[in-house]
Amino acid sequence: MKKTSNRYQPLFLPALHGARRYFIVSAFEVVLGIVSLYCASIVTSYTLDWVLLGKEPSIPEPLFQWLKSLGPVSRNYWVCGAFFFLFTVLEGVFIFLRRKNIAKGAEHMAKVMRDKLYRKLNAVPYDYHKHISTGDLVQRCTSDVDTVRQFVTNQLMEIVRIAVMFCVAAALMFAIRWEMALISMASMPILTASSFLYFRYVRKYFTEVDEAEGALSTAVQENLTGVRVVRAFGQQRAEFDKFTRLNGDFCKKNIRLVNLLGFYWGSSDAIGYIQIAFSLVFGILFYVRTRETANPFSLGDIYLFLSLTSRLTWPVRQLGRVLADMGKATVSLDRLNEIMNAGDETEPGRDLSDCDLSGDITFRHVTFGYDTPNDVLDDISFTAKAGQTVGILGSTGSGKSSLVQLLQRLYTVTGGEITINGTPINDIDHALLRKNIAIVLQEPFLYSRSIRENILLTAPEATEEELYNAAREAAVHDVIEKFADGYDTVVGERGVTLSGGQQQRVAIARALMQKAPIMIFDDSMSAVDTETDAKIRDALRRHHGSGILFIISHRITTLKEADTILVLDRGKLVQQGTHAELIREDGLYRRIAEIQDFHAEGGEQA
Repeated sequence: MKKTSNRYQPLFLPALHGARRYFIVSAFEVVLGIVSLYCASIVTSYTLDWVLLGKEPSIPEPLFQWLKSLGPVSRNYWVCGAFFFLFTVLEGVFIFLRRKNIAKGAEHMAKVMRDKLYRKLNAVPYDYHKHISTGDLVQRCTSDVDTVRQFVTNQLMEIVRIAVMFCVAAALMFAIRWEMALISMASMPILTASSFLYFRYVRKYFTEVDEAEGALSTAVQENLTGVRVVRAFGQQRAEFDKFTRLNGDFCKKNIRLVNLLGFYWGSSDAIGYIQIAFSLVFGILFYVRTRETANPFSLGDIYLFLSLTSRLTWPVRQLGRVLADMGKATVSLDRLNEIMNAGDETEPGRDLSDCDLSGDITFRHVTFGYDTPNDVLDDISFTAKAGQTVGILGSTGSGKSSLVQLLQRLYTVTGGEITINGTPINDIDHALLRKNIAIVLQEPFLYSRSIRENILLTAPEATEEELYNAAREAAVHDVIEKFADGYDTVVGERGVTLSGGQQQRVAIARALMQKAPIMIFDDSMSAVDTETDAKIRDALRRHHGSGILFIISHRITTLKEADTILVLDRGKLVQQGTHAELIREDGLYRRIAEIQDFHAEGGEQA
C-alpha cells in the first residue's frame, strides 16, 4: 500500500488534498445519512412489535423503558409515522449534501490535475513531444482526468459508506440474534471474493480499452490535421479502412469488457436475492420455533433482519463496482503519471535571468546526438559576430536544424560549448534565452485565429503601425489587404486557408514583431518566389541592425549575400566562408551552386 501511495503522489494526492475539506464534510454526511437510514428501519420494527402486537421490540433496553414512560404516545401510529418520515427526509437531505460536496471536491481536484498536467507539458523537454502522439496526450488530459473525477465523485465516498453500513448492520444483527446474523451474512465471503477476482480481470480489460481509445483518438487527430495530404494523395479509402480497423478493435475490447461487467452484476444480483430469500426463510423458522420461549424472534425482528440483510448485501456487492472503477481510475492515473514523471528541461546551473544576449555567438567543438554523442553533429566550431548574417547550407539530414535547435536549447549539447556574448547558454534562463531568439520554421504553425492575432502573438501590446511595418518587411501586407476582412481574416487550423508562401510570410512577420537580437530562418522562405525572397532578405538586413541573423536554405541565391556561410555534410562542418570564397573552392558548396546554376539556365533541357 505504501508503494501505491508513492506511485500516485506526483498528481493524485496533492490534488486530493486541495479539496479535502469537501471530502471530510462529505464523509461526515455519509455517516449521518446511514444513521438516519437505520433509524427508519428500527422505527418500523418497533412499530410492528410494540405498537401493533404489544411485544417488546429489539431495541436497547434503556431506550425502550424511556419510550414506555411516555405512555400512550409511545404506541401512537401517527407518532411512529412522523419519526419514520423524519428519518427518511433526513436521509435524503444528507444524501443530497454528500453528493453536492463530493462533486465540488471532485471538480476542484480535476481542475488542479488539469492545471498540473498542462504546466508539466509546457515544462517537459522538446524531445518528449516528438515521441508521443498529440491525440494520445489530448485523450489523457481529458478522458483519463474525467475517469479519475468520476471515480472520486461516484465511488470515493462509497468506500466509506460500505464500511460504515457493514459495521453498523453487523453490530445490530449480532446484538439481536447471533445465529440469524451468521445466516444473513453467509454470502458475504462469496461476494467479497468475487469482487476482488472481478477487479483483477476488469483492470486488465480497462487498460486494453483505454489504449485502444488512445490509438483511435490519435488516428482521428492525424486524419483531421493532415486532411490536405490525405485528399491530395487520394488516401480517403485507406484512412477510412485504418479508422474502421482501430474502431473495430476498440469495439471488440469494449464488448469483452461489457460481457465481464454483465456476468459480474448478474451473478452478484442472483447471490444477493438468494441471500435475502435465505434470511426470510430462516427468519420465519426462528419466529415459529421461538414464539413460546423467553427470547422470541418477533415479526419486527424478521423485518429488521430483511432490511439489514439487503442493506448489507448490496453495499458488499457494490464493492465490485467500486473496485472496477478504482481499477479504471488507476489505469488512468498510470497514464497521467507517465506525463508527470517525465523529466523537465534542465534548469541553468546559475541564475542568469537578466544578461546581455546581443553579442557574438560561439560554437566550440560542439557535438550532439540522440543515440550516440555525435551521431547528428560532430565537432562544430565557428563564431557568428554581432551584426552578421550567417547562412547554413547542407543536404537533408546534415544537422542544419539540429544546430539552431541547440542554440535555443530545445536540445542540450552532448559535448563542447555554445556561448552568447561569452556566457554559456546552459547558464541562461530558458525563458530569457528564447525571448531573445526568434525562429521561423519551414512549416510554420498558425493558430486558428485572425491574421492580426497570429502576427501579434509575440507582441500583443504592439501598435497598429508596428503590425503593418512587420507585415511589409515580410512582404505580406499587400496580400493581407486584398482579403475581404484584411487583418481580421480568420485562418483555418494550422493556417490551412493560406498558401504555403503566405503562411511563411505571416510567420516571418510574427517573428519580426518579437524584435529579438537573434533571428533564425529555418528554410522558411522555401515556398516564396525568388523575387519575394530577395525583398524579405533586404528588409531583414535593414531591420536587424546589430543582431545576428541565421538563414538556413537550399538556395544559393538566398545565401550568397550572407557574411559567412556554413556548409554541413553528415553532421560535420566541411566548409566555412563567404560566397566568393566558397565558390572558388572545390567542395560541396560549389557543386550545389553549379547544379542550381545549370537548372536555372537550362532547366528545360534538364
